[in-house]
Amino acid sequence: MHAALVKPDILWRSADLLAQPNALPAAPGVYGWHFNQSPDAGLPAGRLLYVGIAPRRMTTHESKQNLRTRVRYHFRGNAEGSTLRLTLGCLLGLELRRVGSGKRLTFGKTGEQELTEWMAENARVCWLLHPEPWTAESAFIAELDLPLNLDQNRHNEFHAHLTNLRAAARSRARELPILI
Repeated sequence: MHAALVKPDILWRSADLLAQPNALPAAPGVYGWHFNQSPDAGLPAGRLLYVGIAPRRMTTHESKQNLRTRVRYHFRGNAEGSTLRLTLGCLLGLELRRVGSGKRLTFGKTGEQELTEWMAENARVCWLLHPEPWTAESAFIAELDLPLNLDQNRHNEFHAHLTNLRAAARSRARELPILI
């Protein structure tokens, strides 16, 4: 199962997925992110650095998230709704800001566009269908070196650095004026 994400047959770019909208299944599963250029000098390029799941663990309500909606959001959404985008933007030195009412944190219109362009150039994704992806995610995080995952990943040597970097970005954003 690990090979499907660690050494996949195909790594998809955002342009590929936009050109073939049904390539991403509207089903539950685990997705893995590889980067041909590292977002941080301390991280290797060209290998799996992050895994995510869709949907999150089911509780009392049914999630509308699936691989298609979640991966597309990571490619085109914003840092408020994507921990991957938040992490990448912080590593790339983009300025996190409060937007709208001031409760949401994103990289603003310009920063989010810059991040989207960086991801289009450097991010590659693969996926694995799984009926209960939260069980697979836990196993991947426990067994693989996934420096961009924070949840369940305190054992990773990059965890403290990334946690501090994201906390500093949030703190700085709270000091800056709200972007409208």
